[in-house]
Amino acid sequence: MHTLLDPAILFFVFGVLAGMLRSNLQIPAPISRFLSLYLLMALGLKGGFALAHSGLTLEVAGTLGIAVLLAMVVPLLGYPLLRRLLNGYDATALAATYGSVSAVTFITTIQFLENQHIAYGGHMAAAMALMESPAIIMAVLMANRLRQQAGQTSGGHTPTPLGKILHESFTDGAQLLLLGAMLIGLLTGEAGKAAMAPFSVDLFKGMLAFFLLDMGLMTARNLGGLKGKSPWLLAYAILAPLAHAALALGLASLAGASAGNAALLMALAASASYIAVPAVLREAIPEANPSLYFGMSLGLTFPFNILLGIPLYVGVAQAVLG
Repeated sequence: MHTLLDPAILFFVFGVLAGMLRSNLQIPAPISRFLSLYLLMALGLKGGFALAHSGLTLEVAGTLGIAVLLAMVVPLLGYPLLRRLLNGYDATALAATYGSVSAVTFITTIQFLENQHIAYGGHMAAAMALMESPAIIMAVLMANRLRQQAGQTSGGHTPTPLGKILHESFTDGAQLLLLGAMLIGLLTGEAGKAAMAPFSVDLFKGMLAFFLLDMGLMTARNLGGLKGKSPWLLAYAILAPLAHAALALGLASLAGASAGNAALLMALAASASYIAVPAVLREAIPEANPSLYFGMSLGLTFPFNILLGIPLYVGVAQAVLG
């Protein structure tokens, strides 16, 4: 209940309700884009300042290694299960969606940790950036293979060049902004932290609330895409994130990660992409149904994580790792 009374979360709930009431309330796309970029820039600065204070440690390396491992394992585990319910292209797209991460879920988890005065490492922003691309690359390779098996390389959609996807994955503007801000924070340290505090600290909560209002409106708009879907698929949207979070907790425990870092790994593993991956999939795998992977990730998984998942992951991480 304490989590639901957080102003940012309440704005998300309000956005969902406004969308379901078919209100004409909307956030203009350029403002929504600005809010997204602001949050990533502020997050990168926070991470860089924290990393400048703590320095590079074995835990940092171990946590980043776990992040990359999760980004590869999650889609590999998801695809064969989803293939039982869907055609190859839809299964590939959905596995990639759940194999990648949600920046807003990550940022909301950080806000929750800070509200609870739970420490976490600044390097976790880099962990999030590292987890975004592997699933996309794996999905494109799998889709190309499906087309070759189906003999569609002539007359149909030609295989997407891997080099193009690699370039887009590693030069994506949002991801570059996150990493660039993190580097600037690392280089400027305490002096930079003091100078940027009015921007990256004082405004952060309000900007997050505004952005979550927009996400609530988007969630309501995409609930309709879930009508008529298999109950097993709808169950996957909730149960898979829980399984992915449990896997992340197990790996974090083996690596000796702190409770805060483990909670962030759990939230990342449990999240699903609704911005970066869908944008790539629409071009790279046009055979897949966008309403399926977009509707499930934004209509079910995102609100579940925001309202219930985040406090659950943090509570379990604290109970297991202290």
